[in-house]
Amino acid sequence: MRVRALGLDVRDVVALAAAMRGVDVVVNTVGPFFRFGVPVLRAAIAAGCDYIDICDYWEPTVEMLGLDGAARAAGVTALVGMGASPGVSNLLAVTAARELDRVDRIVTGWDLTLGGLDGPARPGVPNAAVVHAVRQVTGTIRVTRRGRAVDERPLRRTVVDYPGAGRHTAWTFGHPEALTLPAAFPSVRGSVNVTFADAMTVAGLRALGRAVDHRLVSPHRAATVAEWADRRFPADPARAFRRRRLPPLFALATGARDGAPAAVGCALAQVPGDLTMGAATGIPLGAAVGLLAGRPPGVATPETLLDPDAFFTALAPHCVGHPRPEDMTVTTHSWNPTASTDLNAAFARIRRTLTP
Repeated sequence: MRVRALGLDVRDVVALAAAMRGVDVVVNTVGPFFRFGVPVLRAAIAAGCDYIDICDYWEPTVEMLGLDGAARAAGVTALVGMGASPGVSNLLAVTAARELDRVDRIVTGWDLTLGGLDGPARPGVPNAAVVHAVRQVTGTIRVTRRGRAVDERPLRRTVVDYPGAGRHTAWTFGHPEALTLPAAFPSVRGSVNVTFADAMTVAGLRALGRAVDHRLVSPHRAATVAEWADRRFPADPARAFRRRRLPPLFALATGARDGAPAAVGCALAQVPGDLTMGAATGIPLGAAVGLLAGRPPGVATPETLLDPDAFFTALAPHCVGHPRPEDMTVTTHSWNPTASTDLNAAFARIRRTLTP
């Protein structure tokens, strides 16, 4: 593999496209994606090279999917949103949904307290992940309710009844799965992405969001405060897995099976890398790059482009302990009396990987 460093202003679309010519695949991790997602994809299409990113904003995701025709005409395969959420979560949703005869609702979710910030703090430059979080808890987010895309305020309380884990409270967050999964499963009438954490963390995030909405602080200042708090009071991943709660990254599909109401939960049962946000997004991204070859041209999201089994097989060697592909996920069913036992066993495996 040939690698070279190149200084480039990614805002210069002409120069960016010129640099891409002759490249097989563009791997875009330049954030924030509400600024750089669409321009970098346009440049890749102009250069005629395939594309993959970790975009976790719903707004540019919608706009990039609108470039499908241009990508098809150029023979470019573009995969948008291939990190943890979105990305792994979308493929967990496919795994869960295919066990139902009809899917009415899909919820994707993740633990807000896991996935530490990468690298040292940079004075005056808040971490991109924190900038993203602040943006997605201010203003409105787009979700699917009653078969329609609607805009509503974020951090809306949502009760998740997960097979094997029971009922838990989570909070809506502005990720694109809530829009792309209903497009992949036309029977879906409702879809949201949720996050969950302790009450103090959620209250603090909501307070920052309200302060930005009322122009008491700038988004930049709110992100700086949030990053300070995250670094000052880091979460203990092992402790999180000792609590009986929702899985750290999951998808829940509800609908019908054999004519009766049913629910299926599918969770990631392994740990990619070191539980930093860089590992949680970058490792799935890297695993998916090798799966792009031979895929049809156009702009797609993971649930419509990738096979979940192939993806989790590719991801397995890059997880702690090098698990078998069949141990990458744990699927629990509302009709299975051993759901709680199965989920607890998966949690125990995760705890062991986090214990020195």
